[in-house]
Amino acid sequence: MSPKVTIVVSPRERFSYTRESLESIYQHTETPFNLIYVDGNSPEPIQKYLENQAQKKGFQLLRTEAYLSPNEARNFALDRTETEYVLFIDNDVVVTPGWLDRLLECAAETKASVVCPLTCIGNPLHETIHLAGGEARIVLEQKPGKTKVKRKVHEKHHFVNRPVAEVREQLHRNQCEFAEFHCMLVRTEIFTRIGKLDEKLLSTREHIDFCMSVTNAGGTIYCEPASVVTYVPGPLQWSDFTFFMLRWSDAWEVASLEHFRDKWNLTEDKYFKKRYSRLGQRRHQGIVRPFVRKIAFGNRNPFLEKILISVDRILNRYITSRFDRADDVPVKIKVIKPEEVRVLEAASSS
Repeated sequence: MSPKVTIVVSPRERFSYTRESLESIYQHTETPFNLIYVDGNSPEPIQKYLENQAQKKGFQLLRTEAYLSPNEARNFALDRTETEYVLFIDNDVVVTPGWLDRLLECAAETKASVVCPLTCIGNPLHETIHLAGGEARIVLEQKPGKTKVKRKVHEKHHFVNRPVAEVREQLHRNQCEFAEFHCMLVRTEIFTRIGKLDEKLLSTREHIDFCMSVTNAGGTIYCEPASVVTYVPGPLQWSDFTFFMLRWSDAWEVASLEHFRDKWNLTEDKYFKKRYSRLGQRRHQGIVRPFVRKIAFGNRNPFLEKILISVDRILNRYITSRFDRADDVPVKIKVIKPEEVRVLEAASSS
């Protein structure tokens, strides 16, 4: 039986959870699948692990010696996908038994273009909800007596941060307006209507952009809570540091927000101002705060945090200038297939 789905694993913000994530996919997936793993410049131990697993398990490995933005990584794999469905999943996600079967069943029964699972967050695994579908649309606002119409984004997560056990009876298959790239099943034909993923969205709003594009093209989006996955943020290892800093850099986030605003002709309202005011927050939570707790014997030290946040911004600008690539810089991709290794030159798609 030929697989109907290609699983695409790509880096989210770190590499140190690679083994746990990949092993959960092979342990808990019974339906036939192809797998393409995009390795964007992981450290040598992870690189060797993935090369070994590619030969052993028979999946295709795309390796670059440069860090990739999430949509860039997904597009590299999408170019090599020939199945009816593509399943995007981040490299810090673990799955549960039957997860893929339930997603495929939902897509077949609803004819959905996109299906997402019940996505949980953190440890203990599969207990706290991050997303059970959501709302994402552009709303038009015109004040009485005014001619100017404001275009604003409405975005809402369903059941965010709620314990699964507390709301289990309320979790049912439902049509929604957005999914996230932590894990989503996509009917591949939708890309013939909307084009590839937008690589100018470097670090944020890429899921909202994609899902609104799907809806505008006449596609539908469903959440299937019978399928459960969990994404596991942190803790970081030193080998994750530079990629994490680039992935959540101020420069990438500002560029993404500005492109998203201009692409959808949006009013720069509190939706954007809130995000501009929170630049660097992920670095503060993932790097600065854990470091302060470590050297302060587990305690908070707001004064030291404030100093290190200033240092972080300077360091972040340096790392971004050091590791960010210009749009026209080609990326060398090593393609590893079972019994075959070859090198292709591929330009970073525009």
